[in-house]
Amino acid sequence: MKKHFAIILFLLMLGLSVPSVLAQNSGTVKGAARDPQGNPIPDAIVVYTNLDNGQKYSLKTNKKGEYFSLGITPGKYNVQLFKNADDQKAGKELDHANGFTVQLDENTLDFDLKKEQENAAKGVGLSAEQLKQMQEQKAKQEKEVTTVKSLNEKLNAAKTDADAGNYDGAIAELTAANQMDPTRDLIWFKLADYYRLSAVKQTDPAEKTKRLDSAVEDYQKAIELKQKTPDKDANAQSKTLAAYYNNMAEAYAKAGKTDDAVKTYALAAQTDPSAASQYYFNTGAVLTNAGKVDDAITAFDKVIAADPNKADAYYWKGVNMIGKATLSKDGKMEAPSGTAEAFQKYLELQPTGTYADAAKQMLTSIGASVETTFGKKKAAKK
Repeated sequence: MKKHFAIILFLLMLGLSVPSVLAQNSGTVKGAARDPQGNPIPDAIVVYTNLDNGQKYSLKTNKKGEYFSLGITPGKYNVQLFKNADDQKAGKELDHANGFTVQLDENTLDFDLKKEQENAAKGVGLSAEQLKQMQEQKAKQEKEVTTVKSLNEKLNAAKTDADAGNYDGAIAELTAANQMDPTRDLIWFKLADYYRLSAVKQTDPAEKTKRLDSAVEDYQKAIELKQKTPDKDANAQSKTLAAYYNNMAEAYAKAGKTDDAVKTYALAAQTDPSAASQYYFNTGAVLTNAGKVDDAITAFDKVIAADPNKADAYYWKGVNMIGKATLSKDGKMEAPSGTAEAFQKYLELQPTGTYADAAKQMLTSIGASVETTFGKKKAAKK
């Protein structure tokens, strides 16, 4: 009987000693998680990963943003904080602590994102090299703010001068801006605009040519810079570049370089197809002014194909077709087929438009009736 009792007592002692052994070989971890505003982060996931054996402990914060766990094996751990389980799966951590030591008994590791941001701003916890990089980045940002402010002041001053007709003043402002920072495409573009606009006011042909050449050169710089530093919005990038090409084409046209103008308008249309009808129309206008009738008609046909409701394209197509008219033996003007239809379509779209009277006169000159039913189906005769 005593022997049996001794065995039971031994087993009881053995059983009582087990929790003691476990307690001596594990630690407790706890902590709190707070967001950048200092508020608790409830239902966040805290993952402890043992650097020796890869064992992971995944813990969840309560409504107060607190977490707690017993039975963590002592050792070195990388600890990650995730906002929720979905972010954990996606690997989107809020914060981490590498090489955290878990010892026997109690270990505390808090995540305070507000404090982390404040420390980061002060450079606390950074190596000398990291601190240097942070200071350089901060200085760069401050310089950028100052530069942009100065450039905007130059742009505004230049616009004020240009609005008053003082293009030389505007050119001087933006030349100074480019000396401050020659990497801004907008500055080169506006400078080119002012050279182009000022050229038509010059009485000296040589000075006019010089300014138009400067405009083309500066537009090209603007285009190159824009291509090197594209917008995040591809659509905005295309529209900006097309506008640069359009104005450069106009400078070529004013310089009498029709072929260069046509090629550059084509680049504008290719760059921004959504505005192609306008760029084709500009092409047609330049060709009309240059007396290139057939090419102008082709350009206006492209406008009509891109935008069938652009009334002016029909009018100017008709004007160019009139240019191909011949006189019959009895002295009547004979215009190419489609001429009357072009003017009639214009009148259909713009019966009281800018060119309405001129279109009617053109129709009369070729012996055509003034109709506004072009393109409409005629009612069937009963």
